[in-house]
Amino acid sequence: MLSQLFLYIPGVVIFLIGTNAIRVQFRMKKLGACTECTVVGCTHVVKRDKKERTVMDYYNVVVEYFEGRSQKRQTVRCPNEYSEGQLVKLFRNDRGEYNLLQDDREQTCFGPWPTAIGGALLILMALMQNQGNEMMAMLCLSLVMVGAGAILVWTYLDLKKRGLETLDAEIIDVFKRQISKESKILKDSKFTYYPVVAYQLDGKRAIRRCNVNSSMEKEFQVGEHLSLYYDRQKRQVLEQPAKLSFIIWGGALLVVGVLAGLSILTVLTV
Repeated sequence: MLSQLFLYIPGVVIFLIGTNAIRVQFRMKKLGACTECTVVGCTHVVKRDKKERTVMDYYNVVVEYFEGRSQKRQTVRCPNEYSEGQLVKLFRNDRGEYNLLQDDREQTCFGPWPTAIGGALLILMALMQNQGNEMMAMLCLSLVMVGAGAILVWTYLDLKKRGLETLDAEIIDVFKRQISKESKILKDSKFTYYPVVAYQLDGKRAIRRCNVNSSMEKEFQVGEHLSLYYDRQKRQVLEQPAKLSFIIWGGALLVVGVLAGLSILTVLTV
């Protein structure tokens, strides 16, 4: 019985991630467009406990924008560092809280709706599996494979046609995030390291904490250089170009999923 329930966990988790992203998407549309503003100040705040372990690490980012004809300022607590003069987007949620929207919202291959649908199909697959309907369970899995493959292929082709410009970025700092603390069970504290880079965008200095990370402390060194990719039309800075692995894995998933689906449908219709 317990093993049957475990089959639902992946689908439920993926479905909840997708539906939560859909809820955020609808909320943003309901509240209207975000306000483009300029960073006029950025202060680093670090709070530590008695053992000098980091308990809070964030930036107080001061932004300036126009609301009608009046100029306003707003201070936003943000995990990322920004350079003065850098253009960002300010978003106010339905609770009146301000946030800065990050470019990494646009970097996910699988958007809210595909994620939610994929999760629902995995839940249905687990249901069919538990009911002993192997063929329908395999059909659900083939649909997931076809969908994932098609999205990966489309992502690769979309990035290729967007003509991304390469930006040279220099690592100016490394953000250290603690993911577990030393305890009686764990001998050492565990950390994840994120490079913080500076680069030139339209003649202005910009700062970004990258999503790419490593568990190895020496993976990123201050002074080293990374490549970022700029979509001038959408005004987005991406960390990944059109990866050949996207179309290879996407094509493989697409072909296997289609062939498996066709074979299953043939058996079911006989």
